[in-house]
Amino acid sequence: MSTGASGGIAGRRSPKQWLAFGTLVAIVATIGSLTFSLGYGYIPCDLCWYQRILMYPLVVVLGVAAYEDRPGVYRTVLPLALVGTTIAAYHSVIQRTGSDVCGFGGGCTAIQWQVPVLGLSIPNLSLLAFVLILGALVGAVRYSASAGSTTSPVSG
Repeated sequence: MSTGASGGIAGRRSPKQWLAFGTLVAIVATIGSLTFSLGYGYIPCDLCWYQRILMYPLVVVLGVAAYEDRPGVYRTVLPLALVGTTIAAYHSVIQRTGSDVCGFGGGCTAIQWQVPVLGLSIPNLSLLAFVLILGALVGAVRYSASAGSTTSPVSG
């Protein structure tokens, strides 16, 4: 494995690269959710709809932020991603525990599809996507702050 200038395995990535990675994750998650519902005919439960409502705008918000190299977008992305992570985690837990309590209209515990071998369900994949987006956001903010850039989200 090669190391970058910072000594880390991946080296230093610019805020723009971190935001582009977050955009890619949001695009894949959006295409995946649309493929499951429109392509395979799976009917999203209420919790899936809330996760979609929180994920879909991230494609545009992160995409524009990556294009314009604006790590300060964390102010917009963080609430969406944190709420999405919370809902996806809750959905994953009730799905695995077999709880019949969805709290949002039912049908949330049905496992319609799983990743072969890994066994990840659709809510697990949503959770993974939101966590990766949060990680990309942290990377963008940390790199921006450590580089002392004028676009630093921590500077006034």
